[in-house]
Amino acid sequence: MPEVRAAARDVPASGIREIVNLVIGRPAGEVVRLEIGEPGFSTPEHIVAAGAAAAATARYAPSAGHLRLREALAARMDRVTGVAVPADRVVVGQGAVQVCEVTLSALVDPGDEVLVPDPAWPNYAMQVELLGGTVVPYPLRAAEGFVPDPDEVAALITPRTRVLILNSPSNPTGAVFPAEVVAALVARAAERGVVVLSDEVYDELIFEGDRADALRYDEDHVVAVHSFSKTYAMTGWRVGWAVAPAWLAPVLTKLQEPKISCIADPMAAGALAALEGPQDRIAETREAYRARRDLAVGLVRDAGLEVAVPGGAFYLMVPLAEGVDSRRAALDLVGEGVSVAPGTAFGTAAADHVRVSLASEEPDLKEGLRRLLAWHARTDGGARP
Repeated sequence: MPEVRAAARDVPASGIREIVNLVIGRPAGEVVRLEIGEPGFSTPEHIVAAGAAAAATARYAPSAGHLRLREALAARMDRVTGVAVPADRVVVGQGAVQVCEVTLSALVDPGDEVLVPDPAWPNYAMQVELLGGTVVPYPLRAAEGFVPDPDEVAALITPRTRVLILNSPSNPTGAVFPAEVVAALVARAAERGVVVLSDEVYDELIFEGDRADALRYDEDHVVAVHSFSKTYAMTGWRVGWAVAPAWLAPVLTKLQEPKISCIADPMAAGALAALEGPQDRIAETREAYRARRDLAVGLVRDAGLEVAVPGGAFYLMVPLAEGVDSRRAALDLVGEGVSVAPGTAFGTAAADHVRVSLASEEPDLKEGLRRLLAWHARTDGGARP
């Protein structure tokens, strides 16, 4: 029998998707779904209308995206972050996940090292491993609010290190890194010739703390990755973008052709409508997520558990008993009628936690947490089957 590449064979499957695949399609109410980061809001109507109208005349687009869209994204960067960039440094892709992948594929050779947060969105490690790179985790500890120590991260840089991945606000922890931490991490990477891939897809969902805006600190060593998915409730539209250094953007544009050719015209039209249309919905959804964050933290603390309060995004890491296998716990919880993502899906530093998505409506969030916390109390945090 023919064989697949070793890297494709050996890359681990997503621990989040394992739970998703168990519960998707089940009857409504059977399992309260708190496992996936799916915004609990519909895509605004003006975005949907723009995408539908564009479908009638959809054609191939430039590999980096239509110029009008890239100009609007450059203007958005200037307006929101204060960093002025030309449109030719903006590259549009099929969601932030694909933009991260094309960036890593431009920078990482087999054997190269990539510094990845632990815990972190699992796709980072999956992408690095598929390229034959080596994942070097740096810890985000619950006791420290899941914020990294720049000195500890810098000590992991070797001559083989090519990329440092940052993610603030963080998935899965919701941690918002202080500006001085982001600045220090960028500086330590840049002085060693390491590119910083700063995933800032939750940048409009910050409740307390600083935007990462890593590009402000070094435009030659930072690739800033953004997305429409969370800000505009457009997960299914699959549109993200990168602002890359002048020396890298043309390479990313070139690589988009063999990878995706271009994003679809209706999706691009919806993205442009999102940028040019009303922006008041962003603040409304942010405040809704803040309220859900406060509700969830209150319920968990009332149950006697201490948690790191997320400063952004829409996730909460809930601790289990020390040393408990969170994958086993998450599978057990499906039988209790609630689905959560196991900490093992995100690395080893929070392997005895589960991630709760706060994106669901408040009634579902309350009921899902009730089921989770009842199981937690009955099993001593998963210590007893």
